[in-house]
Amino acid sequence: MGKIHSPIHRFTNSPGIAFVFPGQGSQSVGMGKDLCDNFYEVKRLYEEASEILDYDVADLSFNGPAEELNKTFRTQPCLLVASIAAYKALTLKNIAPSAVAGHSLGEYSALVAAGSISFKDAVRITEIRGRIMQDAVPEGKGLMAAILGLSRDVVDEICIEVSSNPPSVTRHSSLPHYVSVANYNCPGQIVISGEKAAVEEAMNLTKERGAKRALPLAVSVPSHCKLMEDAGRRFEDALKEIEIKDAQVHFVNNVEARFVSNAEDIRRSLVMQLSQSVLWEDCIKTISSAGISTFIEVGPGKVLSGLIKRIDSSARIYNVENMESLNKTLSEIS
Repeated sequence: MGKIHSPIHRFTNSPGIAFVFPGQGSQSVGMGKDLCDNFYEVKRLYEEASEILDYDVADLSFNGPAEELNKTFRTQPCLLVASIAAYKALTLKNIAPSAVAGHSLGEYSALVAAGSISFKDAVRITEIRGRIMQDAVPEGKGLMAAILGLSRDVVDEICIEVSSNPPSVTRHSSLPHYVSVANYNCPGQIVISGEKAAVEEAMNLTKERGAKRALPLAVSVPSHCKLMEDAGRRFEDALKEIEIKDAQVHFVNNVEARFVSNAEDIRRSLVMQLSQSVLWEDCIKTISSAGISTFIEVGPGKVLSGLIKRIDSSARIYNVENMESLNKTLSEIS
């Protein structure tokens, strides 16, 4: 898959606001309910999503159970709808972005906001994406872990070391002894992903070399590594059924942290994202270097807000996930 090329952007006059959209892990039972109760347009989003997926998206999102909501193929469309609910609320208050980005799954919300993918198509494709990812690696064979307090260079070296030196003894895994960086989230927070024994070995090495913590994550799918390449090929076929248009708002992609607007470049980028690292730290730096210093996390939680603070301490950061945070953000940015 070829490299994506795009121009360097610089916002000089009234640079505006970047909307950033959260990824899997930010979901929680109750997300979106407050906005649904207060905006008819948001209620319609939940009705449309329910018609597409053939289950009550509002009921699952608002009432759970958490075990069902946390299934990858449920989480992905439900989190997208909650994020677009917050986006809709902002646009109804005449707040629009000059640039958008999303963390992993959040790219689909960002592309809806950019006018590149329709809401209905995004609902469809995120459920398909979740099912493909869930089926990609047998349960219990993969692992992801957060590494805190080490530089990206050191973590990169450890992953290469572990993957290049598989154990000589026979292991009980059908997967290669492989680990790599899944997410460069912010300085001092990196997520690794791969085959379970390889990730565990890398975790031990990171602790030996000074990591403050190495924490296994409660996810069943080792995302953003080459173990997802087969899933990427299946997803590429599924994505052919989805219309993708040129982005109408400046969009920064995960895999290269570049501004990308061309529809086919966006399509390729979404396929690449399944098996390549999410360059979140670089995405925020790309937006900041273009002259934007105000960010709104649009959707459940404040995970991205915390990361952005560590990437760009001078940034103004807000979030919108319910009426309270919407009103607070409106009062402070106006």
